[in-house]
Amino acid sequence: MLGNYTSPWMTEDLTIFEDAASKFMTNEFVPLADKWTKQGIVDRDAWTKAGEAGLLCTSIPEEYGGGGGDYRHEAILTEVQTRLGVAGWGQSVHSLICSHYFLAYGTEEQKKKYLPKMASGEMVCAIAMTEPGTGSDLQSVKTTAVKDGNQYLVNGSKTFITNGQTCDMVLVVAKTDTSQGAKGISLVIVETGDDTQGFARGRNLDKMGQHAADTSELFFDDVKVPADNILGGEEGQGFFQLMQQLPAERLVIANQAVASMERAIALTLDYTRDRKTFGNSVFDYQNTQYKLAECKATWMAARAMVDQLLSQLLEGKLDANSAAAAKFWCTERENEVIDDCLQFFGGYGYMDEYPISRMYTDARVQRIYGGSNEIMRMLVARAL
Repeated sequence: MLGNYTSPWMTEDLTIFEDAASKFMTNEFVPLADKWTKQGIVDRDAWTKAGEAGLLCTSIPEEYGGGGGDYRHEAILTEVQTRLGVAGWGQSVHSLICSHYFLAYGTEEQKKKYLPKMASGEMVCAIAMTEPGTGSDLQSVKTTAVKDGNQYLVNGSKTFITNGQTCDMVLVVAKTDTSQGAKGISLVIVETGDDTQGFARGRNLDKMGQHAADTSELFFDDVKVPADNILGGEEGQGFFQLMQQLPAERLVIANQAVASMERAIALTLDYTRDRKTFGNSVFDYQNTQYKLAECKATWMAARAMVDQLLSQLLEGKLDANSAAAAKFWCTERENEVIDDCLQFFGGYGYMDEYPISRMYTDARVQRIYGGSNEIMRMLVARAL
């Protein structure tokens, strides 16, 4: 944290968890971060190591193999990862998003089958929403899952899928009834082992930032899925399931934005105090102090917003519009703060070897995924 600020929802136990997560990532992940960035994917054994350390599915009940915590544990893990510069590890998609679809909507059999394996890192999960021609408009997905006896045949293609190269299982957003619009959407559980006929992983996409993330194309050609692999066991519930989980998903993006601002400011303070120009440190100039003061004030406002909404989420009171507002406002402030901070590094800020440079390109997608910021504004405006 910058200064002596402590979020009001922090407790002694959560502080201990934060310290443990920070030590684990510092020892196990930080030394490998550059390697993962260059190879375009996080090593598979990172997942099992995190599982052994109790850092996967921390908000899932212990009876299903999870940590028995709540959203605060997921937020802490995401923020620690961001502060340490471990970009690209898709644990929040796996632990906060995918696992909570199972917890909230899965049948008891589905929960017992998949959640313990997700918590241990034995299975990595992805969720496949976006298609080549469909982004935020999920009602327009073209992928289908057609009933064929005691199974479904899944056909279609997905793109921009986090954990796409690594995943052992995908929650596929598909039309089980093409005549019903949103009411015809279901979430289909597709296991992606080598023996899954008709399933293919496409390219590990070359991106502007977050190079360690295996963001991929996925293809389904008459993939056979057991009939009981519809999430929750009932067709047509997918769109409702997706909408109900979005507030937490968007809030964690805002959490990440706040941590990213914090890291950028801290890096810039260190650099400007050490860097000398015309006999003075860069920090000694009034312009530097004013700009960094503005950056800190922006971070404080974003932190306060996220902390308030986090408390609402824990009380079951967070509404979709507030989460959307936090998502678009915090991610846009994140991009602005990192841009301001990069400027103080001069030419070095443009060099990829400097963390601030990678942060600049990593942050840009924050305004796109989880629902574009234009869509977020539309949701907020509708509630005015």
